[in-house]
Amino acid sequence: MPSFDVVSEVDFTEVTNAIDQANREIGNRFDFKGSDARVERKESVLTIHAEDEFKVGQARDILTSKLSKRGVDLTCLDIGEAEESGVGKARQEVKIRHGIDQESAKKLVKEIKGSKLKVQAAIQGEQVRVTGKKRDDLQDAIAMLKKSKIGLPLQFNNFRD
Repeated sequence: MPSFDVVSEVDFTEVTNAIDQANREIGNRFDFKGSDARVERKESVLTIHAEDEFKVGQARDILTSKLSKRGVDLTCLDIGEAEESGVGKARQEVKIRHGIDQESAKKLVKEIKGSKLKVQAAIQGEQVRVTGKKRDDLQDAIAMLKKSKIGLPLQFNNFRD
C-alpha cells in the first residue's frame, strides 16, 4: 500500500552556517563597531545579544536574511520578545521549531480527513504517515497539505509505492 511521511525538519548545518555569516556581517558593519553584538546557538535556541533593542532588531534582520538565503524556512522560527537585561545589554531568544508537535499533528490529520480524499493519516511520534490505495490520492493529499496554513514548514519524504 503506497504511503509517505509528513515531517517538519530543519537542516541545522545550514543554521550554523547562517549564524556564522550573520556574526561576520555584524562584525563588519559600521553601526555595530565597538559593540558586543552577536548571535549564539545552544541546541535549537538562538540568542541575539546587543546593546539595545534597536540593535537586537537589526541583528535579527541580518540573521533572518542569512537564514532565508541558506534555504531555511522562516516559518520554523519562534521569535520571542526583545528584553533589556541590565544597562547597555539586550537580548532576544529565537527558538527553532523542528518536528511536528501533537497539536499540529492532530490539525493535519483532521484536515486530511476533512478533505474527503481516500487516504488515512496516522500520527507517529513527530511525523504523520499518510497511506492510500492509489498513488494519485497521495499526490492530491500532498498538494492539499502544501496549500494548508498550518504554520510549520512541511516536507514529504519516504514516499513508497
